[in-house]
Amino acid sequence: MRTKDLLAAIATGLWRWDNASGQVALDAEAARLLGLPAEPVELSEAAVRSRFHPVDFAEINGIVQLAVAEETLAEARLRIVDEQGRVLRIVRSRSRPRLVDGDFELVGTLQEVPEPQPGTSAAHTPITGDWRRSREAFLLDAGRALAEARSTAEVLRVAAGLSMPGFMPDGLAVFGIEGDRISVIGHHGHHPDDQKPFLDMTLDTDYPAAEVIRSGRALYLPSPEEYSRRYPATWPLAAPFGRMSWAFLPLVNAGRTIGAWMAAFAQPVAFTPDERSVLTTVARMLAQALARAGMQEEQQELALGLQRSMMPTVQPDIPGMTVAARYVPTGGGLEVGGDWYDMIPLPSGRLALVIGDVQGHDVRAAGLMGQLRIALRAYASEGHHPDAVLARASRFLAGINATEFHGHAEDDQRFATCLYIEVDPATGLLDIARAGHPDPAIRLADGTMLVRPTAGGLPLGIVPDADYPTTRLVLEPGETMVVCTDGLIETGGHDLETGWARLRDIIESHQPDADHEDLERLADALVQAVHGPSSHHTTGPLVDRREDDIAVLLLRREVASCGVGAGGPLARQPVRRTVLAVAQAEPQRIAEARRQVREVLHDWADADQVDSAVLMVSEMITNVLTHTDGDALLVAEISGAPGARRIRVDVSDSSDELPHRRSPGELASSGRGLVLLELLAGAWGVDPRGDGKSTWFELYEDAAEAAGPVSPESESASEAEPAA
Repeated sequence: MRTKDLLAAIATGLWRWDNASGQVALDAEAARLLGLPAEPVELSEAAVRSRFHPVDFAEINGIVQLAVAEETLAEARLRIVDEQGRVLRIVRSRSRPRLVDGDFELVGTLQEVPEPQPGTSAAHTPITGDWRRSREAFLLDAGRALAEARSTAEVLRVAAGLSMPGFMPDGLAVFGIEGDRISVIGHHGHHPDDQKPFLDMTLDTDYPAAEVIRSGRALYLPSPEEYSRRYPATWPLAAPFGRMSWAFLPLVNAGRTIGAWMAAFAQPVAFTPDERSVLTTVARMLAQALARAGMQEEQQELALGLQRSMMPTVQPDIPGMTVAARYVPTGGGLEVGGDWYDMIPLPSGRLALVIGDVQGHDVRAAGLMGQLRIALRAYASEGHHPDAVLARASRFLAGINATEFHGHAEDDQRFATCLYIEVDPATGLLDIARAGHPDPAIRLADGTMLVRPTAGGLPLGIVPDADYPTTRLVLEPGETMVVCTDGLIETGGHDLETGWARLRDIIESHQPDADHEDLERLADALVQAVHGPSSHHTTGPLVDRREDDIAVLLLRREVASCGVGAGGPLARQPVRRTVLAVAQAEPQRIAEARRQVREVLHDWADADQVDSAVLMVSEMITNVLTHTDGDALLVAEISGAPGARRIRVDVSDSSDELPHRRSPGELASSGRGLVLLELLAGAWGVDPRGDGKSTWFELYEDAAEAAGPVSPESESASEAEPAA
């Protein structure tokens, strides 16, 4: 009997599919199985495709591609339909693809699958059955889980937890490439020491994973006999694990083999085309996830390196002072940006604290920040005063903009804000120069937070020859200075006012202690209030997404050991004080003075007295600016126990001319200054000084307390008031 007669007797036909020409040759039996006349015929691919169910034709394409890649048989079950789309029969196709000039050619058989008889189970499940649906659901879930994995460890954990439909490996291993050797990236279902025999293998070792990496093709070993026959040299390494089947698949990303994945099974697995298809798809997703996680880890390592090189460790043991700092990146990209802080020893024995923010959150901003930080350290180390340090830094950054961005749009040029503070640890004296940066805040000894207004100039880099006036403050014992970039204040849609208000409760509730760790806790609490749990900059960037970089620098002057502090009278009833200078050329700072007084009185019992104090301060400073040639110096001080406190406000000037009482008419626009003091103050007066005078008033929190008498000297001095 001829071969074709034998095949026809068992309802098996032959076909040849040439993908290059798009032609399909069928013998008589194959034509009959496809619903055509039972005679040999050559048809176009489109004509043959019309005889298959559309879903099944898409399925066989994937199976053929898998068989081409693995150089194995392509097996599939296909539904044959007529012109109306009705299913005529189900056939099984078995064919072997061959590569011919870059295209494939299929030569194989078609055999009819008999219908199952009632009361019996089908020998084969149709390809549209539950297995396919469960496989598709599994691949969707696996793809989603692997896409969300952020690290190599998490990718391996997800891969170990995948429940494959119908067959489940109980041992997994992922191999990588290190030079001419393979490495074990991770494993599951093995003991930690099980990887030792596989750690020193070269790529030319007779081991399945090494061969898969070399060839880029998958290997399926359905039995221990097959494993030992094909890899006798390394079979003794695999035998002790007691597995029955193994699949080794290449991990390919962007056309490059980056490793191999092993799936080992305690039960025998035949590795049908459907099972191989699932494993191949998982291997592709696993390779992409590992490559993505590796890139993220490399970026994180780069970010950590940049942060460690750019963010210095502050000196915690300054005599009489404690310092704490934090840097938190935005969390996007390389997680580096333009925010920075620094602590610089000065030739005078003092130290400089610097905090700043270069525009942008990218690598260019980080690079400019590094250059600017080095320039500031150089200028400071030369012994220049704060104003000169910032002026030189602005000229330096403007020069970089002019050189690097010559011919570019103005938007490509970068500027930087900066706060430079020269600190004398022995006296607490602070000389502050500010370039467009937020003002510092001070936590007073009694817990009150005040934002200290300081004179300032333009951000660095905008005008090469900008001026930066200096403000002098004194950090009293027990006080803490908070300086930060705008990321801490303005994140979440806040402006400077509401942003500081958000941080006020945290700063004011902070309780200093003797071990100095409280300042570290305060730094963490400030960052956590804006972005959730934080970490020190040296432990790595946070994983959550942030709007802006954050840099925070805290400086506390310790209470002296001479009894002023723990158990001393100042600790029980600390003095709350604020000082502000208002220059003739800065009348807008009268609003700052009003705000400072209101903040000092933020917990005062009588709101009407607070309004009265703000009004009197405004009148007193306005008088100085209007009727003298000098500047005004405001000093407000609160003392006493809560509920019975006193506030004394002094406004000093350099004029010897003493005010006198007037009787302004109803329409007069001035002359009411002393009248207001008489009406609103508990006590007031004018005290001559060697270099001018001081006008003062007092208010008492206890409403039952009588206003103190005005001194005769003050009354006699109140003879000539300039028009108010």
